[in-house]
Amino acid sequence: MHKNNLKEEIIRISGASPNKCMKCGKCSATCPSFNEMEIAPHMFVDMVIKGRVEQLVMSDATNHCLSCFACVERCPRGVEPAHIIEAIRVIKLRQSGAPQITPAQIASVIDTEIPQQALVSAFRKFRK
Repeated sequence: MHKNNLKEEIIRISGASPNKCMKCGKCSATCPSFNEMEIAPHMFVDMVIKGRVEQLVMSDATNHCLSCFACVERCPRGVEPAHIIEAIRVIKLRQSGAPQITPAQIASVIDTEIPQQALVSAFRKFRK
């Protein structure tokens, strides 16, 4: 996928508005995984803005995000860095060739103990 298409795909999947970022760094300052991440939350946002998305997709930094949403809560502009990181995870998953799921297949794999949110999340991640 072309980098501009990839950038737009990250923005579409995340629903975030990276251009609202004023680079205050509050998202990274509140991140409990900051010391473990080679790319901090504010850097994810900046790299999306600048179109350096291939580096994000190739990075292992998404695996260190705890999805605690502390960065989302702390952002004064509502940029939602965690949603951008999750969108990159989804793109990585789709590019890995992981099995895809269709609505027709859901009934055969459903477990009555799984919350609906998990099913919706899995469907969003495992479809193209």
